Amino acid sequence: MIITLLTGTFLHLLSTLASGSELVEIQLIEKLDETRSYCIDIKGYKERAKIHRGLQAHTCYSYQGQLGVDQTFNKDLVQFGKFYMPAFNVCMEAKNHNEGASLTLKDCNKKAVQKFDFNSENQIKVLGKHDLCVAVDPGNSRQGGGGTPPHLIRTLQLKSCSRTDSKYTAWKIK
Repeated sequence: MIITLLTGTFLHLLSTLASGSELVEIQLIEKLDETRSYCIDIKGYKERAKIHRGLQAHTCYSYQGQLGVDQTFNKDLVQFGKFYMPAFNVCMEAKNHNEGASLTLKDCNKKAVQKFDFNSENQIKVLGKHDLCVAVDPGNSRQGGGGTPPHLIRTLQLKSCSRTDSKYTAWKIK
């Protein structure tokens, strides 16, 4: 009974702390072919996003006057290398620590694949793998299912920071 009460109190405290945190989007600095900018986004649509499908770069929803729940991160935790999406209670995770690895979403933990460094060069680097950055694909974008004009999507993956043009690896918190 006491353990249940303590667990409930802890979960309530955790949700209160999370709800009081500022929500932000992680936006690519270079607009590329999308004047509304690209943001890190869960595949799927807003509240119905499919966390098991992972992350992509997608037209930022902020042009609509508000942030999309499938594009919002807890700002306080980003500053400490944890990319937590409170609306879905998951964290960004690299599939592995190899170039070309996709970015997925999993329950938050302390594993190395969930630790990132948002550095002074505006790169999101895999902690401990100093030459791997979160990058958008330099190839052509593809159209998404909504928006006017249609939203654009690009693949998001780990790429060599030194061999990838910074316009594909430089991000800002907005």
